[in-house]
Amino acid sequence: MILQRTKSTYQMLLGLLFSLFISAHTQAEGTRLLRQPNISDKHVVFTYGGDLWLVAKTGGNAIRLTSTPAVEKDPYFSPDGQTIAFTSNRSGTDAVYTMPVKGGAATRLTWYPAASQVRGWTPDGQSILYASDRETAPSRYHRLWTVSKDGGPSKLLTKQWGTKAAYSADGKYLALDRVRRWDVEWRAYRGGQNTPLIILNLETWEEELLPNERTTDIQPVWLGEQIYFLSDRDWVSNIWAYNTNSKELQQLTVSDKTDIKYLSGRNQELVYE
Repeated sequence: MILQRTKSTYQMLLGLLFSLFISAHTQAEGTRLLRQPNISDKHVVFTYGGDLWLVAKTGGNAIRLTSTPAVEKDPYFSPDGQTIAFTSNRSGTDAVYTMPVKGGAATRLTWYPAASQVRGWTPDGQSILYASDRETAPSRYHRLWTVSKDGGPSKLLTKQWGTKAAYSADGKYLALDRVRRWDVEWRAYRGGQNTPLIILNLETWEEELLPNERTTDIQPVWLGEQIYFLSDRDWVSNIWAYNTNSKELQQLTVSDKTDIKYLSGRNQELVYE
């Protein structure tokens, strides 16, 4: 689903994401498990059956972008909307790849033996942000790295634990989810994996904790002055917003039975599974 941000309201733009897909597969009655949507100005990219698919935001036929025995996941549009970064295990382990939005050959960007999983782009569109447990011991944990869109050596962004993150528009701050959950489907979990989302200053390394009551707060998306994220603080996973100026929380969706599983956004819009 896609929501449009306004100053005081959130207007529904499109119906369930899978309804866009059915027009391309009229015989596949009851298509399910369309996952991990991400949006550009014109398109929605998502995963289905271990491959990437592309559809116009206005609806219509979905185009299959990949067709391999591997699992392709974590698609993210570049800021200009022309390139998609994604994770694939076609080489035997998860690695960072890119491909043109129009389709074509994929380019592998990371080669380290440890798994690397795409988390987005830097605001200038020059590098891909990814999570990896490379160079961690004795127990493994995720940290965030960047790699140029043209390839080359990766750079460790921060020594802080981090599994998912989103940049502020100026690239000076990071909204960071530190802990990789071992069971993401554990509803109403209130254990030690639940840590607050943080705002990390990438110049001073100072941290600001977002309000948290041992709830599962995950998948931060930073748009303008708002940090959007999924939280089960009302016992079902819904979309919440944290205003970085007023420090106030706002609940945006009110599902009382079904968890929202995935969230991303761009400009004035949010898209979710």
